[in-house]
Amino acid sequence: MATGFFWDEKCFWHAGGNYTFTMPIGGLVQPLAAGGLPENPETKRRLKNLMDVTGLIRDLDVRSAEMAPREALERVHPASYLDEFKRLSDGSGGELGRRTPFAHGGYEIAALSAGLAVAAVDAVATGEVHNAYALCRPPGHHCLPDFPNGFCLLANIAIAIEAAQAKGMAKRVAVLDWDVHHGNGTEAIYYDRDDVLTVSLHQEGNYPLDTGALADRGKGAGDGYNINLPMHAGSGHTAYLHAMDRIVIPAIEAFKPDMIIVACGFDAAIIDPLARMQATVKTFAQMTKRIKQTAERLCDGKLVLVHEGGYSEAYVPFCGHSTIATLAGSTVDAGDPLAVAHDNRQPTPAFDAFLRQSIDDMANQLNH
Repeated sequence: MATGFFWDEKCFWHAGGNYTFTMPIGGLVQPLAAGGLPENPETKRRLKNLMDVTGLIRDLDVRSAEMAPREALERVHPASYLDEFKRLSDGSGGELGRRTPFAHGGYEIAALSAGLAVAAVDAVATGEVHNAYALCRPPGHHCLPDFPNGFCLLANIAIAIEAAQAKGMAKRVAVLDWDVHHGNGTEAIYYDRDDVLTVSLHQEGNYPLDTGALADRGKGAGDGYNINLPMHAGSGHTAYLHAMDRIVIPAIEAFKPDMIIVACGFDAAIIDPLARMQATVKTFAQMTKRIKQTAERLCDGKLVLVHEGGYSEAYVPFCGHSTIATLAGSTVDAGDPLAVAHDNRQPTPAFDAFLRQSIDDMANQLNH
């Protein structure tokens, strides 16, 4: 069976407000020539373009999807929130929560983004495709049930999980979030549940500032089913793979999921304006290889990657291409045009030893 690739041009038409980076325009903040927030369509569009040019797209089962229906959205988000979102969207747009602007029709585009995740999970759960990548935009992992933030308007992954569980297609789901920012929305939705394991690898002290601590393990029935790994700034290829091998994969193996979903952000890359990590094209390929092998061992390969962050128009396409090629087992390779420079900028042996030790310390505190 092929790897499914779920995307829709309309998701690239999601529009932000009048911002320079994350600062509203006004006073001494001048408009950018390109305009808008760092969450813009070009990182995603250029990834799709690169796949078209290299031919990787021909190795995939390419699909779109319908908007996630209101019923699916209401399993995660209260009706009052959805009503207000729709009201503003039907007008000239607006902003809900923190830094989550949208234009006219933004509700429908966000529901389509969630629909891509729902369709990808459905197709994998039913065996239509072996595994899948959903190129969702706007992203979702920061969105709380009633408070959007971090560019996220609907909780795409949670909506997809709830839809699959309502259909009896998955009872236990492991969510691995390797976006550089803490997956606070997904964590909050499942914090008191034991049927969804949430694991977040993120840069310590980045975004959000008030979530993502190692000590936050869940509550009630969910105690022990939430794992946060706050990584030191500057963590590179070796540290990320050590975290995967030492903590992430053993935790997922112990959980024994029916399916694994990855919140796949590329903002831990060495080139990114919103983070200070040093992952590379080969880091994402190796993390994908490891989680794919884990899915093969545990749940018949049922694995879905859902696109989240990543804000370098130059570098995200190469990280994404390598990830999707690895997921599909394709030999089509776009390489890394900056591989030598990035390898030379990896942590020194002494710093890398410190990073690995800090991961071992976290593992010991988590009893892994």
